[in-house]
Amino acid sequence: MHMLYNSESFAVVAFDLPSAPATEDGAAPAPRGGFEIVDKFAKKDIFLEGAVAESFKAGALALMASRPSEEDIDEYIGRFTAVMHQPLVLH
Repeated sequence: MHMLYNSESFAVVAFDLPSAPATEDGAAPAPRGGFEIVDKFAKKDIFLEGAVAESFKAGALALMASRPSEEDIDEYIGRFTAVMHQPLVLH
């Protein structure tokens, strides 16, 4: 677990999950992982994995190449708030 971004509005954490063991035919499984995005104001979060996580990562890397402001980063992350349906629960 790695904190990638933390602003007044959002937090983004990367998760690298251990891969499953090799299959019977010896093929190595694809690495697993994803990103958790927390909307602090709406108190909702989402976990992105698979193709959606890769798309998020590619967009974030492209954005970082332009030396964005905090507002630019928050705007990019804010595009994902429409699909956040999970209320944030503290344990």
